[in-house]
Amino acid sequence: MSKMTKLMTTSAFAVLLASSAALADGIRFWTTEEQPERLAKQQEMAAQFEAQTGTEVAVIPVSESELGTRATAAFAAGDLPDVIYHTLQYALPWAEAGILDTDAATEVIEELGADTFAPGAISMAAFGDGTASVPVDGWTQMVVYRKDLFDAKGLEAPTSYANVEAAIKALHNPPEMFGFVAATKVDENFMSQVLEHVFLANGVSPVSSEGFAPLDVAKTTEVLDFYKTISKASPPGDLYWKQSRELYFSGNAAMIIWSPFILDELAGLRDSAPPTINDDPTSGELASKTGIVTNFSGPSNPDGAAWGDVRYFGITADADTDAAMEFVKFSMDEGYTQTLSIAPEGKFPVRRGNADNPTAFVDAWSKLPVGVDRKAPLGELYAQEMIDEIVGGLDVAQRWGVAEGQLSLASKIINSQAINRVVRQYIDGELDAAAAVAEMNDELAKVE
Repeated sequence: MSKMTKLMTTSAFAVLLASSAALADGIRFWTTEEQPERLAKQQEMAAQFEAQTGTEVAVIPVSESELGTRATAAFAAGDLPDVIYHTLQYALPWAEAGILDTDAATEVIEELGADTFAPGAISMAAFGDGTASVPVDGWTQMVVYRKDLFDAKGLEAPTSYANVEAAIKALHNPPEMFGFVAATKVDENFMSQVLEHVFLANGVSPVSSEGFAPLDVAKTTEVLDFYKTISKASPPGDLYWKQSRELYFSGNAAMIIWSPFILDELAGLRDSAPPTINDDPTSGELASKTGIVTNFSGPSNPDGAAWGDVRYFGITADADTDAAMEFVKFSMDEGYTQTLSIAPEGKFPVRRGNADNPTAFVDAWSKLPVGVDRKAPLGELYAQEMIDEIVGGLDVAQRWGVAEGQLSLASKIINSQAINRVVRQYIDGELDAAAAVAEMNDELAKVE
């Protein structure tokens, strides 16, 4: 099939072509950060890059849900953009398919200094002897807890199953105070995300490099017992992110698991989700009483794990390679603080600093304003040790299937919600631990 025939027969590419005509003296950049305010910041950066280098950058918004099909169509037509801002899930499949120029990405990382990046963010996109794409930003899931109550009772931070269980024993006093608010609504992705974090903490994964790997009975039983403990310290019913946030914000929960997008709300900066612990919905009182943990461990995995989500700049096989590399380097160096400013509460710096100052970008990020109805820097809202914990999770961030090259299968396993369903049956006493593990293994073996 000729290139022209491919172009004519690929309907998705017709849409792409209309919105992203090739530039005579520039490069094209696809971004999934398509909200107007975020798009405007990226266009400002493109203008700065053009002023500095003379290379024009067309910033082209692409819906995240369409990114995979559009990239595949553009690749078939030989007309990929030069740089794509993409999620972790595409890094290895695109590298294997030849969509990404992994040598260019690896060279950018080496020139910027590999040791200036969070190790977890690089290892999750490891490809051959290099890296599939350049890590840009990320976030880690957090155990959010009432540090004031922990301190008052002399409790250790909830960095392990054992510490969480000890805190529940000391603090659970419903209905005034629930020890935890666990995710129990099986058809919510929130439960899938929380469970993956809890399984990772104990070193349990349903995949190996060969594909599906039966869950270890002893280690998975520890996971099940822990999840039953936190669910029994939660209110009854089908719980997800909504109830966990509401109960923590009202002062009726000692611990929850949440994403960092809670940080500005917690500090009274978002009117649609105000803290109700006191009569002032703009108060920072609850934020001042809160601690967070990103890396926590189970008894079979003392080193623990953090659940992380990382985004990348992919330099494509069709790129004007030199110009694309310069744009990525600019966005990760002189323009990096502005890159992070697009949404600082969810864009933790995966590049900590530079040769002159190893914490330059972390320091700058902590001063960026967050919030919706009111704004303030995270560094003014939270103590330095908490800022360090927030960013530090990316050093050890993990996801099922990444190290094994089985991210696609792991994603299908998660999306099947089979683990959610069986864990809920165990919590509700419908299955014992051995039966629950056997049922999960039976269900997950069928996922293709």
